[in-house]
Amino acid sequence: MRKAVHGFVTGQVQGVGYRQACRRMARSLDLVGWVRNRRDGRVEVHAQGADDSVNQIIDWLWQGSSSAHVTGVETEIIAMDDTLTDFFIQPDEKT
Repeated sequence: MRKAVHGFVTGQVQGVGYRQACRRMARSLDLVGWVRNRRDGRVEVHAQGADDSVNQIIDWLWQGSSSAHVTGVETEIIAMDDTLTDFFIQPDEKT
């Protein structure tokens, strides 16, 4: 089975290599999707692929990069986006 999740990560997660580490982890799990910084200081993530891999990335979101300090992760199951072919870093949310 496959699934997709959309989530938000709070804490000290910007400027600490979180997005790059997330992309590396997602690609190692054969996930597709994206990650980006939000204006409000959170990181937003969309990840999809095999159920087990998606569950692993959700667990990883709580850890993040070595310099990150995660205080919260909120995720929800969403519809698959069949247009995605890789996991990439999106431009930051516009102000």
